[in-house]
Amino acid sequence: MTITFIVLAISALLFVTGRIRADLVAICAALALVLSGTLTPDEALAGFSNPIVIMMAGLFIVGAGIFSTGLAGMVGSRLVSLAGRSETRLFVLIMLATSLVGAFVSNTGTVALMLPIVVSMSRAAGIQSSRLLMPLAFAGSMGGMLTLIGTPPNLIVRDAYTGAGHAASELGFFSFTPVGIVCIIVGIVCLLPLSKRFLTKKEGRQDQANTGYKSPEQLVAEYRLDVQLAVLRVGEGSPVIGRTVKQLNVHGRFGVNVMELRRKRRTGLLLSPKIEQYSALGDVAFAEGDILYVSGAEEDVVRMTQELQLHLEPQQGTPGELHFYDVGMAEILLLPSTTLAGKTIREVDFRNSFGVNVIGIRRYERYLLTDIDRISLRQSDIILACGAWKDIARLERGGESEWVVMGSPTEAARRVTHDYKAPLAALIMAVMVVVMAVDSIPVAPVTAVTLAAVAMVASGCVRGMAEAYRAINWESIVLFATMLPMSTALQKTGASDVISHSLVSVFGNGPYALMIAVYLATSLLTFFISNTVTAVLMAPIALTAAQAQGLSPLPFLMAVTVAASMCFASPFSTPPNALVMSAGGYRPIDYVKVGLPLQIIMGIVMVVVLPLLFPFS
Repeated sequence: MTITFIVLAISALLFVTGRIRADLVAICAALALVLSGTLTPDEALAGFSNPIVIMMAGLFIVGAGIFSTGLAGMVGSRLVSLAGRSETRLFVLIMLATSLVGAFVSNTGTVALMLPIVVSMSRAAGIQSSRLLMPLAFAGSMGGMLTLIGTPPNLIVRDAYTGAGHAASELGFFSFTPVGIVCIIVGIVCLLPLSKRFLTKKEGRQDQANTGYKSPEQLVAEYRLDVQLAVLRVGEGSPVIGRTVKQLNVHGRFGVNVMELRRKRRTGLLLSPKIEQYSALGDVAFAEGDILYVSGAEEDVVRMTQELQLHLEPQQGTPGELHFYDVGMAEILLLPSTTLAGKTIREVDFRNSFGVNVIGIRRYERYLLTDIDRISLRQSDIILACGAWKDIARLERGGESEWVVMGSPTEAARRVTHDYKAPLAALIMAVMVVVMAVDSIPVAPVTAVTLAAVAMVASGCVRGMAEAYRAINWESIVLFATMLPMSTALQKTGASDVISHSLVSVFGNGPYALMIAVYLATSLLTFFISNTVTAVLMAPIALTAAQAQGLSPLPFLMAVTVAASMCFASPFSTPPNALVMSAGGYRPIDYVKVGLPLQIIMGIVMVVVLPLLFPFS
């Protein structure tokens, strides 16, 4: 027991100081317990097979699907429009929406689903995501107090209550609702000032809005490509069918740049059409119904349309109509040491050398978009290239001392949203939520999350397993999995019993004193072990202590479930706290600064409110 307390104290100290990575501290704590003989290797590694840990990994992948299809941005934009320009209104809206979902879905699932949405909302509103993500995690826990199924401690105390011979109807599905409403009100009132005071990070720590990166959409707007953008359709009987852009020599004959060829196919899933994009310089032959996005002078586009018997869409293209699923754009800066100065674009021949089209040149404040092939290049010119993402990425390796590709094409390709798959991502998410929320469906939550994660990858909402692995925040996974054995050590050595019984025996004289002792003991244990395990340990103690004094056990059991669920001062006491740790750029001390005052205020309020809602006698 002594060794367990020492390891626990050292770990807590290192977590608070933040000088060593939290996941490394957790690993060292688990190793110390194994080397001291407190835990076996199997017990120390059991956390990695815990369903909650597997769920966390799967939910990261589901969140990636919500992000990469643009679904998060769509929902976030709608909520931002409701909130207007008020940060306070946005904060309250997030808290209420998360709490409402958390009443019927596990707090882990709720926070994982809301996390990408909130990040998108913060970007759209120009607010640091760190100001919103920790309140998001706390709101998920608060919402769990609204219903019986909202959080595991609620079910645990109900089982303890009915096991003592009381009627199950006395603690029904919505018996927790008044307590949950109080928790949400207290949480909003307290977190508004606390988040502004302690969760504002230095610029650039986790939000990278000002990194100099330009999205393809920004490049289209900057170069005003929409002015010369036209959308052409290949109709029935067109002579271009079966031939490629290269074979037709479109640029040489008409002086028009084909930016992309787009083809839509229907799949077996009606909600998920397959949209294929091809670079103009590829070997793909035109087919009926293909859409071409071209840039050039109006008279050249009209001549091309007439000679090749294409259909000019009545509405001119706009930047919003351009998508960059497989075809992208990037700026190339010519270095002072370049040997290309004095050569024309035609002489450099980017098309055959790298498979990309040059569709614009920026020279100081001028944007050159016409007769590009005849323009002689100069040092420090910025060339706008368009082509397949993989071909643009080749430019990074092929320039050497000639040029540098601005931004990161690989990262830009990863940021592109496959918005046409958003309905499918929404369907997968909705099915997962329903399966997790409805008890009559015989599928375990961890199974539902795993199936949803696999569906996101298989449907292309997440672009392959490599992207899925990148989406998982391994620091959070390792931190949570390696701290779970600490609860095993506390139970195995009897340390948890010593803590809880000592507090109750010292402070448990009189109903209010006993309630304070029960609440304090439960809150203290949540610093070191999961809230579910804490509720399992404390429920029988509270029940027995109340009965010994001739009091109704109901208010004391409610004190256990509230104290166990409202555990805010530690990043590993609940999965939601761990889920937002990396995304918000938080350190363990941040949870202490924000979560501890909230936990104390919540405890004071609950000691007053619970006896009013659930009398002692």
